[in-house]
Amino acid sequence: MANKRFNWGLLGPGRIAQQFADGLASIDDAALYAVASSNPERGKAFAEKNGGEKVYTSYEALVNDPQVDAVYIATPHTMHFENTMLCLNAGKPVLCEKPLTVNAAETRKLIETARGQNVFLLEALWTRFLPIYAQIRQWLDEGSIGDLHLISSTFGFSIPKDKDERWLNPELAGGTLLDMGVYPISTSQWVVGQNPESFGAKAILSETGVDLMTSGVLKYPNGVISQFTTSFLSNDVNDMFIYGVNGYIRIHANYWAATRATLSVNDTEITVNRPVRAGGFEYQTEEAMRCIRAGLLESPGMTHAQTLANMELMDHIRSEIGVRYPFEQ
Repeated sequence: MANKRFNWGLLGPGRIAQQFADGLASIDDAALYAVASSNPERGKAFAEKNGGEKVYTSYEALVNDPQVDAVYIATPHTMHFENTMLCLNAGKPVLCEKPLTVNAAETRKLIETARGQNVFLLEALWTRFLPIYAQIRQWLDEGSIGDLHLISSTFGFSIPKDKDERWLNPELAGGTLLDMGVYPISTSQWVVGQNPESFGAKAILSETGVDLMTSGVLKYPNGVISQFTTSFLSNDVNDMFIYGVNGYIRIHANYWAATRATLSVNDTEITVNRPVRAGGFEYQTEEAMRCIRAGLLESPGMTHAQTLANMELMDHIRSEIGVRYPFEQ
């Protein structure tokens, strides 16, 4: 596979899928080969816009196409488990949009299946693979700000309070935690290199029963505390600060899609810019391709264990704030 074009199949040609396609177009040895959609017109339009060669009206047909080297899943949260399982059982490597599933039980089953079938699986947390995060990792590894003690972040946008929107629909696993909370939780995990030993959370719930705003505090075994807020109620600053005893690192807004970070030590600031080549999704796609070509089952940049730990924590937070989806009853 290393010497030929890498053919991607795509399930669910929507807004997020377009970001994937934009990034894919910047990778020389890869292409969007096939698109599958339950809406034939949407699938055809997406393929024509992005150079796709094949359009399928069933996911099964795409997954069974021998020319498809891997599948990117961009369907709604509640479909991730079923769609990913379909691919894994067909032996197709998967890059699936975050969150990988809606709860830890589903995530655990997918990981077990991927390992049992000897097939690559990666949750598409693109933030982990952005160029600026390599610079941040270097500062952390060098101890530039000394021992860490606090991480603080916001992820908030004011959205229309339309009950028919996916974001507010409990049947579609709506709310801020799964859509937004996966970022501060995952990034905190990445910064500290541990899973939290305890947490606390409070939320404001909508009339539909999902969270309009969630604030959490994570306590790590090494003493670091991460505090975060995700919100549909306000347009927040949306940056992340990592504080150490000697200074801080600021990941500028929007931190989950950042191209800029500042290191501040002893009143001296250095700001670094690391622009993305396309929309930013291209780096996680390249990582998936690298791993698949190397015969790996997971990426060291976002391991199965890390994905599962994040989902387990989000399960616990949902329990704490009283959010349970109807299909989980």
